[in-house]
Amino acid sequence: MEAGVRRLSEPLVYWRIALVGTLCVLAALCWWWTVDRMSGMDMGPGTNPGTFGFFITTWVVMMAAMMFPSIAPMVLMYASMDRTRRAATPIFVAGYLLVWGAAGLLGFAVLKLGASVAGGFFAWDHAGRWTAAAVLAAAAVYEFTPAKYACLRRCRSPLGFIVSSWREGRVGALEMGALHGAWCIGCCWALMAALFALGAMSIAWMAVVAALIAVEKLLPWRAFAVGGVAVILGVLAIGVAASPAKVPGLTVPTGMSSMSKPMDSMSEPKPMTQPMPKQAPKPMDSMSSGSGMSP
Repeated sequence: MEAGVRRLSEPLVYWRIALVGTLCVLAALCWWWTVDRMSGMDMGPGTNPGTFGFFITTWVVMMAAMMFPSIAPMVLMYASMDRTRRAATPIFVAGYLLVWGAAGLLGFAVLKLGASVAGGFFAWDHAGRWTAAAVLAAAAVYEFTPAKYACLRRCRSPLGFIVSSWREGRVGALEMGALHGAWCIGCCWALMAALFALGAMSIAWMAVVAALIAVEKLLPWRAFAVGGVAVILGVLAIGVAASPAKVPGLTVPTGMSSMSKPMDSMSEPKPMTQPMPKQAPKPMDSMSSGSGMSP
């Protein structure tokens, strides 16, 4: 009897390992593509998102890189509910990415509208530094709100989500993936805002935020994970407000370079950067004519 159960369970175990491995490989490929595409583009907080086509393709691949490891339990639970519907699993994942792509469109519109309306108000050496610190502080506070709790509870309970939201067919798979993506956005939007506050084109901060998302969704101790993430965001908010140049990994925009210099170095006399203009030598005939000497 035990041998028969083992023979039946082994293919299922291998299939689950293959599914999780596929998600991890896809995430690794997306990380590689993102690193190659965004290399050298980190200008710190307020980095220009670029053209619409560049931003939306980069955003979707970023979401796949950052989220695939975290949603692996949910995808595995969906595919395990009925092995005859495993062909719909990619559609479930596509629905998830579709909603995150729509969130990227909204973020792009907000960034472009803010830049056109506010002009240079949000430049780093004006309100940009304090705006970045405020966004990080707000993300820390959001960790303790009822909305965060409700969304995270659904993300951390794959079985509860699948049972309460089950829909038949491929259209149903797309709808379920989109619904899970919506709950995930409700859970992670503040962390994504924190990513933009630290540098949207920074691979290092992208990895940090992805790790924080995985900690919240995968660690068994929910309260400990949420509290730890809130503390990290709060410390970053204080660091950006008090001394951004000392925050590890933060690229301070060039507008801050003069502000970050020590006061004693700013008070030292500066050498003249331009030499005094030299007088051109007078022609010989003008010198002889003005001297009163005859040849």
